[in-house]
Amino acid sequence: MRGSHPGSFEVAHALRDGEAIGQALAGPAAEDYDLVVVGGGISGLSAALFYRERNPQARVLIVENHDDVGGHAKRNEFRVRGQTLIMNGGTLGIDSPEPYSPVADGLLRKIGIDVPALSEKYGEHAGAGLKAYKLAPAAFFDREHFGRDALVRLPHEEELPVKLGKSPFSAEALAQIVALESGKTDPLGTMPMEMRKDYLSRISYRDFLKKHGGLGDEALQWYQNRPLGWWCVGADGISALDAWGARLAGFAGTRLEKGGTMRMGYTPRGFAQTGGSYELHFPDGNGTVARLLVAKLVPGFMKPGVSVEESILSPCHYDALDKAGQPVRIRLNSTVLHVENRSSAGVDIVYASGGKLSKVAARHVVMACWNMVIPYLIPALPAAQKAGLHELVKEPLCYISVALDNWRAFAKAGISGATCPTHWYHGFNLDRIVEIGGYTGPKTPDEPIVMRLSRIPHAPGLPEHEQSKAGRAELLATDFSKFENELVDLMTRALAPHGFDAQRDIAGIAVNRWPHGYAPEYNSLWDARRDDEPDAPHLVGRAKFGSITIANADSDRASYTSSAIDQAWRAVNELFA
Repeated sequence: MRGSHPGSFEVAHALRDGEAIGQALAGPAAEDYDLVVVGGGISGLSAALFYRERNPQARVLIVENHDDVGGHAKRNEFRVRGQTLIMNGGTLGIDSPEPYSPVADGLLRKIGIDVPALSEKYGEHAGAGLKAYKLAPAAFFDREHFGRDALVRLPHEEELPVKLGKSPFSAEALAQIVALESGKTDPLGTMPMEMRKDYLSRISYRDFLKKHGGLGDEALQWYQNRPLGWWCVGADGISALDAWGARLAGFAGTRLEKGGTMRMGYTPRGFAQTGGSYELHFPDGNGTVARLLVAKLVPGFMKPGVSVEESILSPCHYDALDKAGQPVRIRLNSTVLHVENRSSAGVDIVYASGGKLSKVAARHVVMACWNMVIPYLIPALPAAQKAGLHELVKEPLCYISVALDNWRAFAKAGISGATCPTHWYHGFNLDRIVEIGGYTGPKTPDEPIVMRLSRIPHAPGLPEHEQSKAGRAELLATDFSKFENELVDLMTRALAPHGFDAQRDIAGIAVNRWPHGYAPEYNSLWDARRDDEPDAPHLVGRAKFGSITIANADSDRASYTSSAIDQAWRAVNELFA
């Protein structure tokens, strides 16, 4: 169990539940720093680097409640038959709806990541070992919802009626889906242009598909979970406008611009208008970004001068993170409980580690942790600021990394993975391994490979934030055996006819549990204030408070790596303003 693993959250939950922990720790601080950063994710690590650039002599302490650096940018590693397999345990890539700012782009270059050059050199090699087998995407339909188990290949070159004609859908449901996907008519009819975007922002994607797409309940099962990977809620939880922006089905004939059709993009505010950002995926996702940031801050964490390529398989020396006397120290397994501006200059910080409370002092503090927990850590914040921070309800999700001894069953079935519209898991896929820095993928189905699955706990029918809270409660009550049993059930039912044997073929499982996952973004169905309004919750919530500033992607209301970096830059500049 990775992500929010046992030991990383219990003390914080006790604080949330009203226990008085750490608020009145008597005595002087045991250590004194120029800057203490609360949270060792990409935003916190970036803040430390920016601060040291402003003050090269600064002594910095980064306090992190998990047992590894990187926040959500975690890395999973397996050893199978002598081979190293790597998978992202959290953040997958660096892309965002908008181009990188000069600040965010500059930080990547400082740690050696030249995205255009790396993309050109290594992007084409992603999944090279799988290409020769011409594996197709697929869908798995379970008997509980469709009457029988069916694994259906969905080759890109086949027309939709042919592909889904092999599925358990009834003739009526199949006809509805084919008609929707054909996009021959404008489902909004004669609605005036000026009304269209406003209307789509106020109707859920599910209601749009029912009212304007002609889908019944059976056909809707094919679309309900499509938005989960972006928003952690289903079609009932996002607006039709967001569904349009993410290129989800149902809008091919819908006109939003005079004289033309809607221009598709990643999100309405994003790719369609700006062209989007860089795209790059390392074998461990953004784990590489986090590791290189640490290497820049802490000499000895990696070998000196390590390149991006070398870093993929480079050993990391965790005993170097918290050595006395070094300018930057990173303290893992330590949960901050109380942060308070002193009557004189500076801040006191109380944290728990190994069952012991400790106090440190700092000239400045950057809160780069989940913003919604900050009101519990800084009880002296103004009520309006606390309310804004409490609105930033993060969305829960789980990434499950599975090391496979081989992928013969996938090759025999001719699939690279499958979407699972109604199973407990939402899909499974073989990793398209990026071959970089000596890290290579399998060349034959007899060699080990890593597979990813996703599980997004949510509660359809509720408003988005309430779905997130319900999903978080579900995660807390779900132990490892549930993840394993559901995994074995899915893979056996989908691939046993092609020779898959769970006992033989599954070599290892890492469950990355993120009860506080994606930063919340504006949702026109549920949120009262847009991002550009002065009383938007993230703008009110991130206000400087004495010698304390607030970073993290939450404070941009956007779940992107570039946002995490930009917010670190803003927070540090506020300290020096």
